Amino acid sequence: MRFERHQQKKDKKKKRWRNFFLLIFLLVGSGFAYTYYQFKQGETQSLEKVEIKKETYAFNGEVDEYGAMNILLLGSDSRGEDKSRTDTIMVAQYHPDKKSYKIISFMRDMYVTIPGHGENRINTAFAKGGPELLRQTIKENFGIDLQYYSIVDFEGFVQLIDEAFPEGVEVNVEKRMSANIGVTIEPGLQKLDGKHLLGYVRFRQDAVGDFGRVERQQEVMKQIGNQLKSFQTIPKLPKLLGVVSPFITTNMDAGDMLYIGKDYLSKNNRDIETMRIPVDGAWENARMNGASVLLIDTEKNKAAINEFLGR
Repeated sequence: MRFERHQQKKDKKKKRWRNFFLLIFLLVGSGFAYTYYQFKQGETQSLEKVEIKKETYAFNGEVDEYGAMNILLLGSDSRGEDKSRTDTIMVAQYHPDKKSYKIISFMRDMYVTIPGHGENRINTAFAKGGPELLRQTIKENFGIDLQYYSIVDFEGFVQLIDEAFPEGVEVNVEKRMSANIGVTIEPGLQKLDGKHLLGYVRFRQDAVGDFGRVERQQEVMKQIGNQLKSFQTIPKLPKLLGVVSPFITTNMDAGDMLYIGKDYLSKNNRDIETMRIPVDGAWENARMNGASVLLIDTEKNKAAINEFLGR
């Protein structure tokens, strides 16, 4: 009798553990199913709106020796052309150990050494050899190893903003903007939809030119990051990735992007640190082969990058 009671207790305990693991399995499975469903819903939503043509690129990314994840982040405006232009060149860094997020913006008119192609403006590297040649160029001139690349078509930026922020992103527009951006933006504190926000970060037809544009791009990225955190966006993250994924050409998988995005959104007081290259005092205006360029002090800029990245 005592043995039977002991066996019954043992069987009940096994049953409880079996039910517990079954519940965990169902919860995890439901979570994956929900994530996949939301991702596909967002992807379908974008594909129904825009016809998308993607290029494929070779990319021999190298792991950063300091333990960071470095991503070559490019903004592209194909406009149906065979070769798309790259108006935005950034390196985005996420360091898993330090839990830090940093962005370096590279001015596209910097005159640099392009491996195998002599000297030219840095954005020429993409036109001549895609993200791989641009990776080599950044490594040779600034000493940064790039593991991943991500090219975002500007239409994807518009779709992402409109999905994540139905009421728009709040920015303080410092002046009237209209030249070469496809929209007119009046000055003042206001909320901009995706199309107008894209025009805001692309505007460069004033006295400060590309310097002002880079400053606005960094300002908007910080603002988007802050507003995403305030909206408790983690449940929306799979759909947001789905919305923008048709417009992204990258060697990162969705898991990597979810990992980085979830960690950012789940932490309090997570700031994005930014810098611009060239730094002040390490460049001068010049003309090369009839084109306006920025001549840079490579060593000063490389030292500034190392300090910024905490090397």
